Amino acid sequence: MKSSAETNISPLGWAAYASILSFGSLGAAWCLASYYFNVPDFVMPKPHLVGAALKTGWIDGLLWQHIAFTVEATLKGLAVGCGIGLIIGIIVAEIPALERIVFPIVIGIQSVPKVAVAPLIIVYFGFGIESKIFTVAVLSFFPIFIGTLRGMRATDADLLDLYRSFMSSRLHTVLHVRLPSAATYIFSAMQVAIVLGLIGCITSEFIASTQGLGFIIKSRAGELDIAVMFAAILTLSLFGTLGVAAVKMLERFVLFWDQQRK
Repeated sequence: MKSSAETNISPLGWAAYASILSFGSLGAAWCLASYYFNVPDFVMPKPHLVGAALKTGWIDGLLWQHIAFTVEATLKGLAVGCGIGLIIGIIVAEIPALERIVFPIVIGIQSVPKVAVAPLIIVYFGFGIESKIFTVAVLSFFPIFIGTLRGMRATDADLLDLYRSFMSSRLHTVLHVRLPSAATYIFSAMQVAIVLGLIGCITSEFIASTQGLGFIIKSRAGELDIAVMFAAILTLSLFGTLGVAAVKMLERFVLFWDQQRK
């Protein structure tokens, strides 16, 4: 029999404990390298220096303007990219003949390194937030498109036959059968899209920007202000972790019928 302690802790609780343990181990290794092995601060700054930089950035407000810029660009880009990827994925899944036309184009666009076309993006959209939104949208489009397409094609054939036998419309079948069946694929793709979106936004800020966490990292690199760079990187890591966690929580809420996700 399971003990009361085992039954009272959910899988989510175990995951939280595992995350705390992993981050605690990483922090202990960082402190050991910084204080015991005397790794130079320009290679790995001591935790208290990064803590001071985080205080200056978060509490004193030095980074708030740049955080807001990066978050806004990322969220808007994700909304555009994920929305278009979802719509095109549904259309291609419903009209298989389009796959031979759309899929090579999507693969071709995705295969081009975004750094290589960054000058063109700047020419077309400028140095402002628009170029960052476009880059995030392009990077987040692909996983959502693939997830939607594969998920809808994995729908139970017997269930589709049942709906056809009752003369269900195509739209009704998509909304009530295909999309719910593809939800797991789509939510998994959203987690990938968040990570790719942040990477795309920061890369775009590296190339041409006067705002954002990517701009802070690039500008402080020239001054060898490693502590502030680490603070910006930790902030990005926090946002990525929170974004993925939010998608997982939304997935558990939406897929309430799937007991394995509770």
